[in-house]
Amino acid sequence: MTSIASPPATDADLDAVFAPIYADIATGAVEREIDRRLAHDEVRRLREARFGALRVPVENGGFGASVRQLFRQLIELAAAESNLPQALRVHFVFVEDQLLAEAGAGRERWLRALSEGTLIGNAITEPGVGAVDRYATRLTRAGDGWVLNGTKYYSTGSLYADHILVAADRDGERVGLLVAADAEGVRQHDDWDGFGQRLTASGTTEFTEVAVAEEQILGPGYGVAGPTYSTAYLQLVQLAVLAGIAQRAERDTREWVARRRRGYTHSAADLPRHDPLVQQVIGRLSAAAFSARANVLAVADLLDEVLAAGARDESALVALELASAQAQLAVIDTVLPATSELFEVGGASLTAEGLRLDRHWRNARTISVHNPAIQKARAVGDHLLNGTELPFAWSAGERAAAQEPAK
Repeated sequence: MTSIASPPATDADLDAVFAPIYADIATGAVEREIDRRLAHDEVRRLREARFGALRVPVENGGFGASVRQLFRQLIELAAAESNLPQALRVHFVFVEDQLLAEAGAGRERWLRALSEGTLIGNAITEPGVGAVDRYATRLTRAGDGWVLNGTKYYSTGSLYADHILVAADRDGERVGLLVAADAEGVRQHDDWDGFGQRLTASGTTEFTEVAVAEEQILGPGYGVAGPTYSTAYLQLVQLAVLAGIAQRAERDTREWVARRRRGYTHSAADLPRHDPLVQQVIGRLSAAAFSARANVLAVADLLDEVLAAGARDESALVALELASAQAQLAVIDTVLPATSELFEVGGASLTAEGLRLDRHWRNARTISVHNPAIQKARAVGDHLLNGTELPFAWSAGERAAAQEPAK
C-alpha cells in the first residue's frame, strides 16, 4: 500500500501548538528582564515543540510551513519575548540553506537533526578592526584536518545552540563552518552589554585550537559578494522582532489603561479609558503594530516566491533585497515613535520598574541599529537614482582609510 504524506501544517495547526507556549513565555518576560536571566527554559520549550523545524518538510520530520507562516509565528514569539526570534535568526537561514542544498545524505542528516530539535547559533562579527578586509579568526591546516582560532562578538543565540556557524579566513578566502557549541576550545561569554535585547546571548565567543574536520566546512562564508536571499531574510527577522515589540507594547499599554482609575482634574474624562486623547494614543499604537506586521508579511510573501524558485533569479533577489530595505526604513520609523508615545497615556507611575514598559523602546532601539537605517536609506536612494548595486553583504570594522597613520 502506498503511504500518503501528511500535508504541511496550517496556521491553525501551528497556533494550536505554539500559542500556549508563547503565553507561558510572555508571563515571565518582565521577571527575566529584571533578573537578566537568559531564556534557557523557554528555548527548551520551543526546542521540544520543534519550533526550529517550522520550515523543515513534513517528510523530514518538520511542519512544512511556508515562509509567511514562519514569520507569522516569529512575530507572535517576539510579542511574547523579543529576544528569542533574534537569537534564532541564523538558525532559520541555516534551515533555508539546507532546503536549497542538493539532495544527498548530508542534507537529509541535517534536516532530520533540525526536526529533532538541533539549534544553530552564530559567530560571524568580530570586535575591533573586524572583517572589512578579512577575518582575524583563522582556519589553518593541522595534519589531515584544520584548527580554528579567533574571537567573535555579537554571537547571537549561540549560548542557546547546539552548533555555531562560524565565519573565518582560510588562506585569504572567507569560509563558513560549523562547530559544536561544546567542542573543546570553545568558550562562550554572556557579556553583551547593550541596553536592550539583553537576553539574546549576543556576547563573546572564543575559539582556541578548535579541531575542525573537512565535512564541517560549508564553503564560502558570510560577506562573499553577490546577490543572495540571506541578507533580506536576516533583516526580515529583525523586522519581525520590531513588529512583535509593537504588538506587545500596544497590548501592555491598553491593559494598563483599562485598569487605570487615576486621572487629572483637567482630563477630558473621569476614567483614562474614556479620555479621547488616551484613546487616540491607543489607536496609533494599534496602527503601528498593524503596519509593522503587514510590512513583514509582505516581504515574507516575496521571500516565499524567491525560495520556491530556488533563489537563483538575480532580478528577483534584487527586488527582494530592495523590498526588505524599504520595509526596514518603514518599520523602524513606525515602531520607534510608538514605543515612546505609549508613555503619554499616564503619569509617572507608568515608568515603574515593575512594569518595565521602557523595555519596549530599549529593545526596539537596539534591534534597529544592527544594520543602521541611515546607511540603508542611502543605499536605496543610490540604487533607485543611479542603478548602484545594493549591498547584499557587508562587514563591520575599520576601513583602511579610517585608520590613524603610524606616529
